[in-house]
Amino acid sequence: MVGQKKQKDPVLRPQKNFSRHAYTSSLRQYRKLYRRSIKKPEEFWGEQAKLVSWSKPFSKVFSTPKKPFCKWFSGGKLNASFNCLDRHIPSRGEKTAIIWQGEKEDEVASISYRELLDRVCRLSSALHRYGVKKGDRVCIYLPMIPEIAISMLACARIGAAHTVVFAGFSSHALAKRIQDSGAKVLITADGFFRRGKLINLKAMADEALSQCPAINNVAVVRRAKNKIALKGGRDRWWHKEMAGNFPGYSKPVAMASEAPLFLLYTSGTTGTPKGVEHTTGGYLVYSTLTAKMIFDLKETDIFFCTADIGWITGHSYIVYGLLCNGATAVMYEGAPDAPDPGRLWRIVEKFKVSIFYTAPTVIRSLAKEGEQWPRRHELSSLRLLGTVGEPINPESWRWYFNNIGRGKCPIVDTWWQTETGGILISPLPGAVPLKPGSATVPFFGIEPEVLREDGTRAKIGEEGYLAIKKPWPGIARTIWKNPKRYIETYFSKFKGKYLTGDGAKMDEDGYYWITGRIDDVIKVSGHRIGTAEVESALVSYHGVAEAAVVPVPHPIKGEAIYAFVMLKKGTIGNDNLKVELAEHVKKEIGAIAKPEAIQFAEGLPKTRSGKIMRRVLKAIASGSADVGDVSTMADAGVVQALLEGRNK
Repeated sequence: MVGQKKQKDPVLRPQKNFSRHAYTSSLRQYRKLYRRSIKKPEEFWGEQAKLVSWSKPFSKVFSTPKKPFCKWFSGGKLNASFNCLDRHIPSRGEKTAIIWQGEKEDEVASISYRELLDRVCRLSSALHRYGVKKGDRVCIYLPMIPEIAISMLACARIGAAHTVVFAGFSSHALAKRIQDSGAKVLITADGFFRRGKLINLKAMADEALSQCPAINNVAVVRRAKNKIALKGGRDRWWHKEMAGNFPGYSKPVAMASEAPLFLLYTSGTTGTPKGVEHTTGGYLVYSTLTAKMIFDLKETDIFFCTADIGWITGHSYIVYGLLCNGATAVMYEGAPDAPDPGRLWRIVEKFKVSIFYTAPTVIRSLAKEGEQWPRRHELSSLRLLGTVGEPINPESWRWYFNNIGRGKCPIVDTWWQTETGGILISPLPGAVPLKPGSATVPFFGIEPEVLREDGTRAKIGEEGYLAIKKPWPGIARTIWKNPKRYIETYFSKFKGKYLTGDGAKMDEDGYYWITGRIDDVIKVSGHRIGTAEVESALVSYHGVAEAAVVPVPHPIKGEAIYAFVMLKKGTIGNDNLKVELAEHVKKEIGAIAKPEAIQFAEGLPKTRSGKIMRRVLKAIASGSADVGDVSTMADAGVVQALLEGRNK
């Protein structure tokens, strides 16, 4: 933030009693190892690649046959499913791999590594019967149930790339992804539950498939047991397929390191979707290493990531990164505040979760409900907290630290993207001192730069474009079927450097502060103001639970700031408070950042993964009643309330 002072809060120091990992236990050791990873990257990554099992050793760690395209661990062969399952059986066969909690409290399942391997092998055999072979694509359209992880690992086992489509996406979005990927099989479910409401997923899948004639086989999981239509010759029940014609073991296919592991589409429901392609070797090494080091994984840890597997966070830190390390992952089907704001804390208490990883928007939404909800639950099993998905404002960071971590758990504020495959900037627990709101320092092998418009380096404290200087193993290799778009999107502005699309600044300690998406920057009278910075200032006011700001046209300034503000319970929204809030932002940032208008809101438009839909807010703030497609929104009723508030 502008004028950010060096933090002196004692909670920022590494906890002396924290269990430190073998890699580094001090800031000095981190810096020494980091320097080696930058100066001798091939030596460093060659060593880290030993974390996974190779069926054929690689001959070259890194190459760039045609910049910006790169290759990692060339010549090597491996299988992601084998690494996540088979190799653990001798020592961890009976260990729990996945704990599943359904939306209903009494819906719980525990799956061991041995059981998970058996189910993956059974589905692999079914996929073979469907004609799926190495190099094919399979589309997965499932809610947060164990079958989603089983499907991913079964595809990886036979060498087929999977593309998971978030179950909250519309039939139109699903159809576009099937068409672009060229998937030949769809795995879906009859339905699922969200806040007690039945969602007929099969009906949406059928609507999409009416536009996808190439799909000849559909496996349907019986989850909700709602009445659905099965198309003869195409649709088959999952449980029946899993029970029949099983040879007993499905041998994993050895895949070239650069062979595609999965595609993940990033553009939501508008525009042409971008199929980000991740490969087997580099992605698996990177997600495994970051999971192990950043979360300081121990054999006894219970890891609860609240993200949906339909997003990259679930891919890397529920499935591949976690299971490759032999860890235990908690999967939760429902909403974070259903049936009440204590739901996540009940899960932590119930399963004795030791590592909890969630999004700042979840923290803010639960914080506004009050401290009494987490206080009702025993959270002493927690030893590490994490955040992901967007910058976390210092006020929410402190609430999280004090009320969930009870003042003893370090917070790893992680910054990364779908395209990066794993975490790029984050503290290492017990080694790197923390600063509320800062993603802190780069992970090993990562060279971030904050650049000005002309490509020169920004000064200390100056906001600019966040770019990454050199490739790392987890970087997406291309955009599916569109390498030109890959170059234009990520490497054209600063030649040879990966443009993240985020704004950032670096402080005097070398810590990075992410200021939000570049396209979320508001230009007021020629001054670039990050939305995250203004939102952080608003939330630092004692009565504010959450805030979102967007630009609106202004005849003199070019753009002005329009703020949507959710208040904590007991705080009354009136004109006097609007004046106070505007003055508070002025004091925190400067007069240039004062909101032109403030609208109080009971809720903000969010996807089911918790991300704020800014395009909807921009439309409302500008006076438009056309907010576009809201099929992915968690609560569409929020829009009408905001429109009515805008008109007032």
